[in-house]
Amino acid sequence: MPESKPVYIASDAHLGASPPGHRQAFLRWLVHAAGAGSEIILNGDLFDFWFEYRWGITRGHDKVLSILRDIVESGVPVTLVGGNHDWWGGRYLRDTVGVEFLKRPVRRRIAGHRTFLAHGDGLGSGDHSYRIMSRVLRSPVTQFAFELLPVGLGDRIAGGVSNTEDRWDEWGEGQHARSAALESFAVELLEGDPELDLVLLGHTHLPMLREVESGRWYVNSGDWVFHQSYVVLEEGEAPRLLDWRDRP
Repeated sequence: MPESKPVYIASDAHLGASPPGHRQAFLRWLVHAAGAGSEIILNGDLFDFWFEYRWGITRGHDKVLSILRDIVESGVPVTLVGGNHDWWGGRYLRDTVGVEFLKRPVRRRIAGHRTFLAHGDGLGSGDHSYRIMSRVLRSPVTQFAFELLPVGLGDRIAGGVSNTEDRWDEWGEGQHARSAALESFAVELLEGDPELDLVLLGHTHLPMLREVESGRWYVNSGDWVFHQSYVVLEEGEAPRLLDWRDRP
């Protein structure tokens, strides 16, 4: 029997706002992952903004949507986890592109690893202002009102709110604090739940691989804004955290 192919995981590409070189590298990574892997998981904030309006979808993502559709049609499943920038995905991504779109954390086996999978926003301690804002932005009333906007206007409003482009080359104290909070969350979750082998998060933009206990791991896949990091999972093997720039 042939050996099973690994699962490839990445997060926080922030397409639409990430540096052009990183964006092109990410698209090449997608094609590579589809050829080398059995499954691709995009763990939140694939897009710097995504919304499915009454009369269309967020503009500017035709290339990646086409690549994702081709990957799914080739027989490689793609799971997209909604992050704090692209939680508003829905029917178009599922029915037209063909990805599995998740809006909440899940527990599932990934390459044999019993995994808690989540983008990471709203988890752990702190982030109180975000939690309040998130409840407002994700409320049915807010979504319905935004859905009625012309696509161009809605995208401009979202672009004015995002500050991803302002953070291409610098780290803020808030990011380090979020990284520490999510690490603590993951460690506590693993220590308190013997049914889990792996906690897999994104959101912080800081790649991290930590063996909390023997054979039990916290992995943060990092990002494609500051880094070009991704995770490879294989059954019976420890997780690998890699940098696309280090490939042969």
